[in-house]
Amino acid sequence: MRSARYRRSRRASAVAAVSALTLTALAACGTSASGNGSGGSDGGGSSDPAAPLDPKTKVTISIDCMPPAAKAAELKEWKEDVAEFNKTYPDVTIKGRSTPGQCLEPPRFTAMLKAHSQPDVFYTYFTDLPQVLDNNGASDITAYVNAKTVPLLKDIDPNVLGSLKQDGKLYGLPTSNYTMGLLINRKLFKQAGLDPDNPPRTWDEVRAAAEKVSALGGGVSGYGEYSAANTGGWHFTAQVYSRGGDVVDATGKKAAFNDDIGRQVLQNLHDMRWDDDSMGKTQLLKWGDLQKQMATDKLGMYLAAPDDIAYMVQQLGAQYENFGMGPIPGGKNTLAGGNNYMIKSGISPDKIKAAIAWLNFKNLTVGKGQFDWARTKSDKLPVGVPQPNFWLGDSKKKDDAARRTNATMPVENFRTFMDNPVPGKAEPPKAQEIYKVLDNAMSAVLTDKNADIDKLLSTAEGQVNQVLANQ
Repeated sequence: MRSARYRRSRRASAVAAVSALTLTALAACGTSASGNGSGGSDGGGSSDPAAPLDPKTKVTISIDCMPPAAKAAELKEWKEDVAEFNKTYPDVTIKGRSTPGQCLEPPRFTAMLKAHSQPDVFYTYFTDLPQVLDNNGASDITAYVNAKTVPLLKDIDPNVLGSLKQDGKLYGLPTSNYTMGLLINRKLFKQAGLDPDNPPRTWDEVRAAAEKVSALGGGVSGYGEYSAANTGGWHFTAQVYSRGGDVVDATGKKAAFNDDIGRQVLQNLHDMRWDDDSMGKTQLLKWGDLQKQMATDKLGMYLAAPDDIAYMVQQLGAQYENFGMGPIPGGKNTLAGGNNYMIKSGISPDKIKAAIAWLNFKNLTVGKGQFDWARTKSDKLPVGVPQPNFWLGDSKKKDDAARRTNATMPVENFRTFMDNPVPGKAEPPKAQEIYKVLDNAMSAVLTDKNADIDKLLSTAEGQVNQVLANQ
């Protein structure tokens, strides 16, 4: 489902709306003025796709998701990175496309793909790969990505790269990733006599803790849940995964949630809402609602990705010290997702090489670009949120150390989450359409005390099977 704030992942796409894309030439943003200006290539590169970009190659590439002017610090860093990149590749001109809100808004993205009007390097979510390929939107970059063009390739989590592959071919490079855990309000936990350094690890423990937090009164809810704008289905999926279940079977063609695990998820939420009264009376919540409750100390816990923490501090005025995080209760699997860039199909090999060189510098080099944590701290942006973190091996050690050194928040509050990783499980095919269907089951058990759970699951199963049949 984000990513996030910010680099918003799929979850926010269900509710975010953005203005029309605005093409902004980075000649006005410190970008090299070299290039032919038409977006084409004047050649000069090697014909071998496995060879890195020749620094003498003259080429222009357009790139999605340049920070808007309203995000002054992020835009400053983008300009700095373009200037630094141009020291190695002086004849590569980068033209950035900026949006005032989120990088990707699904209806506009779909229209762009159908019109083949995406920029040379375009931003997507992991779950967008089938749609992109259905529209012949992305280049197969398998031959272009190797240890010479992306030196830290061996240290990128293969599960993350796997999200960008189909039939063994690679179609994108990651920008960020996330896995979901249990986000808690440490202040409310302490007030309720709970240990904020040991968040609940099972769903029974969540239920018990929610009762204690809600007993504080004053409009405080112990546990919060989504049930609208596709986010209810997203969280239903996360809870099913956490208990070891599936939403879609291994074939990808049939629903798999109409079983004991699906019933456990809905029954537990029903009982917390109606028997325990630990979830509050206001329901039909979507992304943004729980964050406001948590930031104002009206909510004890909810499922989230770690970047929600930065959002609540930066956008809602909360304090980092108030938040902690543990692994998703149940711990069998956790929903994983993220963001990436793909390269438009039909463009020249030189432009593909230039795109990979930029993405490597900006997003895939420890200590550089988005992983320059000293700069991030200096620019008063958050450092210390556990994700994105798709690194393994020595790269992970170096990046983790740099995050700790430059942390702008108490990273120990997230230690339980970081030290107890749960296997990530990708979102189902046709995720947004499935989530929309499952919203109905989630909203029903949270707004109707007499909801028929078996009937809700059976109805949703039939509707999801129809969605999957139309792939």
